Amino acid sequence: MNEETKSKLGFATLILIFFFNSIALIQGSIHEYSNENFIPQSNAFFFHGGSEGLYASKLLDHSNSSSSENSYKGRSFIRFESITFKRTKESAEKQNGMQQLTSAVEAIIVEVKDRDRIGGGYLKSNAICCNKTLAHEKQCKIGEVIIHKNPDNKDWPQRTKIFFEGNDEVAKMDLLTVDINSTGMYYLYFMYCDPTLTGTTLSGRTVWKNPDGYLPGKMTPLMTFYGFMSLAYLVLGLGWLLRFVQYWKDVIQLHYHITTVIALGMLEMAFWYFDYSNLNSTGVRPMGVTMWAVTFTAVKKTLSRLLLLVVSMGYGVVKPTLGAITSKVVLYGSVYFLASEALELYEHVGNINDFSGKTKLVLVLPVIFLDTCSILWIFSSLSNTLEKLQMRRSVAKLDLYRKFTNSLAIFVVLSIAWIGYELYFNATDPLSELWRIAWIIPAFWAVLAYSLLVVICILWAPSRNPTRYAYLEDTGDDLEEEGVSLTSSGVKVAGDMATMLERKDRKGSSTTDLVFLGIREDVEEDKRE
Repeated sequence: MNEETKSKLGFATLILIFFFNSIALIQGSIHEYSNENFIPQSNAFFFHGGSEGLYASKLLDHSNSSSSENSYKGRSFIRFESITFKRTKESAEKQNGMQQLTSAVEAIIVEVKDRDRIGGGYLKSNAICCNKTLAHEKQCKIGEVIIHKNPDNKDWPQRTKIFFEGNDEVAKMDLLTVDINSTGMYYLYFMYCDPTLTGTTLSGRTVWKNPDGYLPGKMTPLMTFYGFMSLAYLVLGLGWLLRFVQYWKDVIQLHYHITTVIALGMLEMAFWYFDYSNLNSTGVRPMGVTMWAVTFTAVKKTLSRLLLLVVSMGYGVVKPTLGAITSKVVLYGSVYFLASEALELYEHVGNINDFSGKTKLVLVLPVIFLDTCSILWIFSSLSNTLEKLQMRRSVAKLDLYRKFTNSLAIFVVLSIAWIGYELYFNATDPLSELWRIAWIIPAFWAVLAYSLLVVICILWAPSRNPTRYAYLEDTGDDLEEEGVSLTSSGVKVAGDMATMLERKDRKGSSTTDLVFLGIREDVEEDKRE
């Protein structure tokens, strides 16, 4: 790796470190508003205040409305905190100072299944705010958002009005907690109908809580999932460790790489579980745990792809080192780590919110591009490795790599199929009505990565006969690989060796020519790389 590349990677690392240090405390399912503007639509002005999947409260008696933490147990609610509306000076001057209460802003909470109850859709009108015609028909009150109450629950959709007083430029909303008694996806809108309020801004925050904690509804199952995955990695790690210790004299360098990936997976799942658990119980994410979880995820993803890559290139099997291509592999790993770390930071660090914008797309595209490049690189390397093993007539290694190639192809097909399903899922559920099963999207990728790691552990498990996949330096590599079994019986080994030597003598120069042909091919390929 040249000095210019090192300097670029160092600069990118400094940017990430600066980003780490500049992030504030991460809070729970909290939607922050900072001088937000209202968007005109039809004859109304609105701002989307957030949306979350919420489970129904376990406690039906909400008489204890105190703000103590104990009063929140078992309750599901949306709480308005420090909500402030600020209108322009010109707008305030237009109001009649003799009036105590003038223009109003409405905070409306609606369950997604009742979304058609907001606006004049049920009255066959495109209006959102009540107009003179509808008011004359006594369908609504002039200057209000049209709301058709649910006949089964007269309080929903929920509406709260916040008035400006006289010529005041600021209107503050009282602390308000709205209890949720029905499981569903809830949307919050701030709306006003008075065009004189144009230019009004919104500040403050809302807190959304489920009965069992502050985790959003679609994230709640993931905490349990990460707990199970931690145990799964622990079981895999113990099984691999026992095998590793049992045949520790016969392990090769590749086994250490596999051990590292298993350990990182175990730490990754454990940190995510503790991160979600702490967030769920306190509403505030622990910065240290979250940062470690994000970093372990990025490192594990990077090393997993590098493991697949070096295995596909025949590292430790066809050739002892990667040669001149080592710098390219290191560069790819470094770039992938930075791209993956940036994406993970954006998704998990900061307030949990449903506003993603275009920033996520910008961060996702490099990761997708690098993943595509790695898949092409892996299968291209596998093709070269299989061809090389066929020329050498390395039967055991060829069989091993064919199994690995077939397994990897299956995983790639599953990945493509799941990407298609994920696109279909998101396209057919734009309002997140299927939020209770949305957790299976990220869970699938975690299970797929774990399954692929299990396959690698099975194929490359330490054994008494490491020559079936280990690179041997001398020309007897192929013969030893097919005929030598490392047993405690020295007589059997000697007999097998004698048989092979006789076979070699019968084959004469043809076998020797094939061996040196393979060696010459390796040298020429290393020069090309």
